[in-house]
Amino acid sequence: MAEQLPDSPPPTRRRSRALAAAALFVGLLSLGGWWAGRDLTAASRQTRAPLGGARLFDQVVAAVARKYVDSLDGSAIYDKAVAGLLRELKDPYTTYLAEDRLRRLNEQISGTYAGVGLQIDVRDGWPVVIEPIVGGPSERAGVLVGDRVVLVGTESTRGWSRDETSKAMRGPPGSRVTFTVERGDARVNFTLLRDKVHLRAVQRVQLLQNGVGYVDVNVFSAQTAAELSEAVDSVVKLGARSLIMDLRGNPGGLLEQGVAVAELFLDGGQSIVQLRARPGSQPQVFTDSLPQRWPTLPLAVLVDRASASASEIVAGALQDHDRAIVLGVTSFGKGSAQNVYPLSSGGALRLTTARWYTPVGRSINRPAPRDRDAEFDDSAEVSLPDTIRPRFRTDAGRTVFGGGGITPDVIVGDTTTPMQVQALARAMGKNAGAYRDALAKQAQLQKRTMNGPGDPVTPAMLDALYADLVSRRVAPPRFIFDSASPWISRSLGYEMTRIAFGADADFVRRTQDDSALQRATELLQGTRSPRDVFAKLEQRAIDVPPAIR
Repeated sequence: MAEQLPDSPPPTRRRSRALAAAALFVGLLSLGGWWAGRDLTAASRQTRAPLGGARLFDQVVAAVARKYVDSLDGSAIYDKAVAGLLRELKDPYTTYLAEDRLRRLNEQISGTYAGVGLQIDVRDGWPVVIEPIVGGPSERAGVLVGDRVVLVGTESTRGWSRDETSKAMRGPPGSRVTFTVERGDARVNFTLLRDKVHLRAVQRVQLLQNGVGYVDVNVFSAQTAAELSEAVDSVVKLGARSLIMDLRGNPGGLLEQGVAVAELFLDGGQSIVQLRARPGSQPQVFTDSLPQRWPTLPLAVLVDRASASASEIVAGALQDHDRAIVLGVTSFGKGSAQNVYPLSSGGALRLTTARWYTPVGRSINRPAPRDRDAEFDDSAEVSLPDTIRPRFRTDAGRTVFGGGGITPDVIVGDTTTPMQVQALARAMGKNAGAYRDALAKQAQLQKRTMNGPGDPVTPAMLDALYADLVSRRVAPPRFIFDSASPWISRSLGYEMTRIAFGADADFVRRTQDDSALQRATELLQGTRSPRDVFAKLEQRAIDVPPAIR
């Protein structure tokens, strides 16, 4: 039996003492907590008084500034407070615009900036010219599609981002910028004077087959209605007997320009959109005040998941009044209006001030995600099932739907990304940029061997593209690449045509694969009035699958 030391208590006494020590420790914690609580209670009794919102806010800010474990300067505290306030509104369109974001917004609204007029993307770590802007200094000087910008001044652009390149090229009108491009094996130097560059809202005006005119509207900036009016006049003079207005990918812009575009195709007295602000205020109704410019011109409007805001105002008004047939997939669903309030900081507050409704009273607003950090999922259909969506009647009695975007009269095109393309995107993951670089490189290699803009993409070209991905160590499994080959071939063909023959040839090639454009062209051919388009659709309804009726 082990001998116990005189000062060592027996095991039972040690356990008792341990329990007592634990009890004392817990008691001390409780006592400390009680004293802390008593201090807070006493303090609250001393200062308790009805607190207005401003006093409450000031007290919280003061406490954080003086006592928070990490020191924060005053401006940081107020920045966080502003962010928290806007966040709690749970409105993705209400936000603080820092000075640089406000500048970009103003450029988008005005459609004008000062620079050299280049659309740039990054390929293999270098800025590459996607397209010189028509009428800009670069186009006038002879910069070409596919030119690689390697120097700005004497500084290499290797590793520059698009934003870095854009900042280097922009500056006050009249200022000078020097840059060097690689074109094949040669280098070409340019010294240009920066100038005001106008980004046209309508960038393509085309007469398609059988007298169908085509115009695209990319944004609703300050001159959109005027540019569209000029474009429609020009395509009608070319012989257009009907018109397709393409709003796909158009994120919106100025509400007034959306109204002005709708006015071009509606009659005087017809409503366009109604704004409803906070309860108790009078609705603001925008009504056409002028006769339409082309009353007998049959019209089709194309929309997709990226058509938003003012695009939806136009599509909704023309649909409600049976002025245009709408084709594509359900639009984004932004049924609110914002005002921009400049702030003394140099930034601005973009604030939702109203929700808008189509002429028949539809709200197409898509509910924001519950999680303010969540992004809208643009890869899937944005609308609710028709069975639970509110139904409305157009002027002619046709059924249209509210909630979750503008639902086309004819649904055509992929409502979701094909599974094969999704699998390829997942396999590429963070290497998607390397895939784009490899595809652009392969297209550039084909430039000298192409005989025409419609040259096919061969299996050998796809093999070369895959070999390039392997050499970059980013290749997906071959079976995934092969399963997506129809879409890869299509993208490679477009890029080859654009680089070798330009944007016009690229557009023509794309139209051959554009199911929404082809369907619109089919419905418009042979029609003489807007009413004829709907009559033609009804006559063919028996041949149309239920999914697109």
